[in-house]
Amino acid sequence: MRIDLNCDMGESYGHFKVGNDQAILPSITSANIACGFHAGDPQVIWQTVRQAKAQGVAIGAHPGLADLSGFGRREMSIDPAQLYAELLYQIGALQTFSRVEGVCVQHVKPHGALYNMAHRDQRIAEAVADAVYAIDPELILFTLPAGALPEAARAKGLRTASEFFADRTYQDDGSLTPRSRPDAMVDDIDLAVARVIRMISEGKVTTVSGREIAMKAETICIHGDEPTAASFARQIRSRLEQAGIAVKPIGAR
Repeated sequence: MRIDLNCDMGESYGHFKVGNDQAILPSITSANIACGFHAGDPQVIWQTVRQAKAQGVAIGAHPGLADLSGFGRREMSIDPAQLYAELLYQIGALQTFSRVEGVCVQHVKPHGALYNMAHRDQRIAEAVADAVYAIDPELILFTLPAGALPEAARAKGLRTASEFFADRTYQDDGSLTPRSRPDAMVDDIDLAVARVIRMISEGKVTTVSGREIAMKAETICIHGDEPTAASFARQIRSRLEQAGIAVKPIGAR
């Protein structure tokens, strides 16, 4: 058994510090680096690429809606053509910094509200898939196990990686519990690890209503902006390996 462990990072910008990327990087295998629209700035993007390279962590683009004040977690009305252009802009920026550092971009993972919108909305999903394919058809697109986005990606011939959220709860339809609800996050590390290991070994997860649903994923997400993210990542990595589960980047063979 093997799994990829990814984390959203590079989300500081200007004078605002978000997360502790240096403490998290040794525990993960893939970094989703913010591209400047919901978080991040040119210096932070470049620094995060260098830090990930130094740790041997695979690099991915983490594009979001143009919403710094809302951290990209507020849904917005956006024309698919505009979204397509904004994705080219964001992913292209990360590719440039990566190219300067002599590393390749492995994957793309939409951020926050964009991720959720692409899960439900076919036009948004197709705009995401079209942009990723236009930039590089070899890029891996991180998605929920089901929904409009993996369908659009497969229709384009893109490789997808199904994602499981270690620190988020699930609804009966397999979607993430909205952050507006008090039961959206999983703060208990023991519970989080147990859910991850069960998902990997049994292909199941218990939803907030207590129902068991099928769930299969190739990569596990940790949110880097959470205060306990570094400890969370370290303990999950350690316990996965203790359980005999290899932790490797999604692109590794």
